[in-house]
Amino acid sequence: MTVTRVAESRTEFKLKSLPEDCISSVKFAPKSSQFLLVSSWDCTVRLYDVTGNIERHKYTHELPVLDVCFRDAVHSYSGGLDQNLKLYDLNASTETVLGEHKGAIRCVEYATEVNAVLTGSWDGTVKMWDSRVPNCVGTYNQGNERVYTMSIVGEKFVVGTSGRKIFVWDVRNMGHVNQRRESSLKYQTRCIRVFPNKQGYVLSSIEGRVAVEYLDSNPEVQKKKYAFKCHRIKDGGLEKIYPVNAISFHSVYNTFATGGSDGYVNIWDGFNKKRLCQFHRYNTAVSSLSFSHDGSALAIACSQLDETQIEDPKPEDTIYIRYVTDQETKPK
Repeated sequence: MTVTRVAESRTEFKLKSLPEDCISSVKFAPKSSQFLLVSSWDCTVRLYDVTGNIERHKYTHELPVLDVCFRDAVHSYSGGLDQNLKLYDLNASTETVLGEHKGAIRCVEYATEVNAVLTGSWDGTVKMWDSRVPNCVGTYNQGNERVYTMSIVGEKFVVGTSGRKIFVWDVRNMGHVNQRRESSLKYQTRCIRVFPNKQGYVLSSIEGRVAVEYLDSNPEVQKKKYAFKCHRIKDGGLEKIYPVNAISFHSVYNTFATGGSDGYVNIWDGFNKKRLCQFHRYNTAVSSLSFSHDGSALAIACSQLDETQIEDPKPEDTIYIRYVTDQETKPK
């Protein structure tokens, strides 16, 4: 397969005032390509104005922060190893602890459909919180396995756990699980993202593979699912295989980006099973990715994740903002 390699250019720049440790999550604001939330192992959550390349806000947790999300333009949620879910008002610079889990909070997602925030924890549960009052409205067991990744689009809510299990929920009715699945990939799940059109989800593993899955259980629809190898580098006679840490969908074109511990970002057309392009190699593992709501910008977090090798000196933790083109992201 021919790969379009895209060199570093004026369309890409590095953010200033970066976190001092591994970057766990980057998320663009719901209706803006200007504001980016960033959580880090340095115990901070930061808000950047990427247009001006400045840090606007910073608040802290007692322990490393593993995930963050926006409720709206002026409120953020965050959780991590201190097991607390925090709501931060970016206008008033005030924070509220909404509640806690019995283990680290690994994932935080906002469900616009029901005006609630969802947290997934290493305690094996997902909790739903009313966004208007600090109140947990439900606790949902995920097979007593650590929650590693979650994704929500509209009412469709998909959870991936440590035992390669996948739980598909409808946030409007959390009384029962809609589907219990097992990952079609043999190795540990790293990231799941639901297609913007809600027909299915993309799942990645630590073993350089990505699966495209469909939610409709009709056998004809299930025939469309497939998996492919990626984020592998041939070196001499050996093939090095890297975890695929991050996935982010382009909401306009339904294409998606993957980021791996090989330091590469690829853009894929999942429906036509094609790789559209590969960016230049970054300084270390890609730990998180986020397309802006209109698909004009991609935030790329790079942090050494310590799973392949310890580099010495440790590479800098960086966030790049890349203004992408139709040539890179639109199905051909």
